[in-house]
Amino acid sequence: MATFSVLILTAAPPGQGAVGEQSTAYVKIDGREALLRSVELFLNRDNVKQIQLVILSEAIEQAKQKFGAHLGFSGVKLIAGGPRWLDQIGAAAGTVAGEATHVIVHDAARPAVPYSDIEALMVAAEKNAAVALAAPLRSTLVELDEGGTPMAYHLPSSFMQLLTPQAFSKQKFLEMAKSKTEVHPSQLVLVKGSPLNVRIGGAGDGGFVKAMIGMLPKPKMKALSSPFEEAQW
Repeated sequence: MATFSVLILTAAPPGQGAVGEQSTAYVKIDGREALLRSVELFLNRDNVKQIQLVILSEAIEQAKQKFGAHLGFSGVKLIAGGPRWLDQIGAAAGTVAGEATHVIVHDAARPAVPYSDIEALMVAAEKNAAVALAAPLRSTLVELDEGGTPMAYHLPSSFMQLLTPQAFSKQKFLEMAKSKTEVHPSQLVLVKGSPLNVRIGGAGDGGFVKAMIGMLPKPKMKALSSPFEEAQW
């Protein structure tokens, strides 16, 4: 059975934000930062052995003061790294749990991920070295030149939107961390993910992402073993 170390990154993925900018993972959704909601996606899973939240180096002390106690209670470790996405991956490579067979990498600005999508990703990771969630596109794409002039149409059936979380065998992850180079697309196995898995692009997206979270399917609850079990809570 695969076991996972989870990395939640606050740096923007390549092409989705300026290097070193204030992370949209701090945008509040219904009063709580997106990064906390992203961490909670992976709590209370028997096959997750470790969760690490990677913060930009210049923000690590403030993050420890603000989130340290809460995250520490949940067993989540805060580490510093950046400013790029791949720099944060490199910063976490040396602290991946020894018992983990795989590493999940997730964008802290994507808190709206269905429980079932994470389950499907984990299952696929047991048989593949590099797996990523991806969502179909629903509209025709228009290619632009450097000046913003439309140049060509592209059918949506030829593309998919790459999402996180993504999962890698530990060996593949360590290779990526050492080279600071993303896995080539030809090496990825794509798992169809939900279009509700949207990335926060700015402070104004909080309400929109809250609505997406509200539409997520709820995980099935484990049946109580006795009528007294519920009363304990």
